[in-house]
Amino acid sequence: MQLTKNNLQNIIAQPGLEIPDEKLFALPEKILQFGTGVLLRGLPDHFVDKANKQGIFNGRIVIVKSTDGSNDEFAQQDGLYTICVRGVANGENVSEDIINASVSRVLAAKSDWAAILECAHNKDMKIVFSNTTEVGIQLVEENVLNGVPSSFPGKLLAFLHERFKAFNGSEESGIIIVPTELITDNGDKLKNIVLQLARFNNFDPDFIAWLKNSNTFCNSLVDRIVPGKPSGADLQEIEAKLGYTDALLTMSEPFRLWAIEGDEKVKEVLSFHAIDDAVKIVPDITLYKELKLRLLNGTHSFNCGLAYLSGFSLTREAVGDAEYSIFAKELMKQISNAIPYEIDETIKADFAKNTFERFCNPFINHQWISITVQYTSKMKMRNIPLLQRHYELNSEAPQYMATGFAAYLLFMKAVKKDGDVYYGERNGELYEIKDDSAAYFYEAWQNNEANNVAQAVLEDVSLWDTDLTQLPGFLEAVKAQLSGIINNGALQTVAGLQEAKQQ
Repeated sequence: MQLTKNNLQNIIAQPGLEIPDEKLFALPEKILQFGTGVLLRGLPDHFVDKANKQGIFNGRIVIVKSTDGSNDEFAQQDGLYTICVRGVANGENVSEDIINASVSRVLAAKSDWAAILECAHNKDMKIVFSNTTEVGIQLVEENVLNGVPSSFPGKLLAFLHERFKAFNGSEESGIIIVPTELITDNGDKLKNIVLQLARFNNFDPDFIAWLKNSNTFCNSLVDRIVPGKPSGADLQEIEAKLGYTDALLTMSEPFRLWAIEGDEKVKEVLSFHAIDDAVKIVPDITLYKELKLRLLNGTHSFNCGLAYLSGFSLTREAVGDAEYSIFAKELMKQISNAIPYEIDETIKADFAKNTFERFCNPFINHQWISITVQYTSKMKMRNIPLLQRHYELNSEAPQYMATGFAAYLLFMKAVKKDGDVYYGERNGELYEIKDDSAAYFYEAWQNNEANNVAQAVLEDVSLWDTDLTQLPGFLEAVKAQLSGIINNGALQTVAGLQEAKQQ
């Protein structure tokens, strides 16, 4: 039995399965969404669905599909899909299956452009969501009124121009636009591009003024692991339990965060925020950006090489190890104390606890090796500010950060070069070093002792925009931990840190 509107009545109710009421299908369309991906379906669309079921937002989503391919899966299932939430939250295992009824229809940009523009005439449609990947928010100079624009900003501009005409440029007809693309200040960047494109198209000054003043582009930050559809055997097991098939079924972790920069007007329009504390509409989302960048991403970057060289392939394997889990927690404490932004200690502790639980999730195969991609740029952006802030507050070297940095240096040691591809070695097996600085490290390690490599890399201002050897004791700490990893192994070095602390 396939998941469809007509088959909802045939689905057998069971604990942990949430089946929508058919009255939800009659709700008006209020959101235009650019993108069909699992992140949108697993986070923003989840909040909309949750609010609708509680009678709060009461609106559905029209999705614009820009990529080639059919919309058959959505059409055949009447826009319905299942989110399977699996993981750990507050120390408890979570297993929930939620049939989402927030999607009204999916329109293909190439074939349904007239219908998409018609949505601009709907007075209830006051919101735009997007996730067109990081490359989606870029300027493409094009005539947006001559057929279907190729870029996302072009499509958005054409939609807004149609709305301006439909409502004679009334202030009330403005749209709240919330991009979720994973780039800094995504709302500001999208607004600037749309305005540039409007000027390129020589649009009327009245329209440009309306575009600038009556529409709100919100910076936003999303955080949730949504892996998508599980593998064949796992999918069959889940569908057998549910009693229906679902071509759009997607897995998700319990943790969720959507921080949106906005005022009271934004709160009023995005009323779905009221049903979940994970939706944060605040004047400034820097706090949430710093928490994610330092305690989640920064912890990832200080850990990934060390955990991988310790023999762990998955995040849950490392934090499931007695010795390594202690290191990971102590490292997070060190990072928490060094976040270069004023954040309440309770908020930091709660985010750190949630982050550790996410690492432990037995249902998500989060590979350490994938986290090492562009290791050097991540280390610079995420962790160098932490080191600098640590030394503003302390005089001694941060041993846990130094250990993570030492492991980074060793991970970047290539033992084989095949064209432009470089390979490191772990326990006799090769791994690919996917980093723009791979060639630099290949040369650095050639016939060089580890101490010399550490000295050269840390003092290289071209890598870090600063000389890390000027941080008191940091070079010595990195050298000591690098020697320990090379001579005794990564895991033994981690254990040694705890022994030293207890003495």
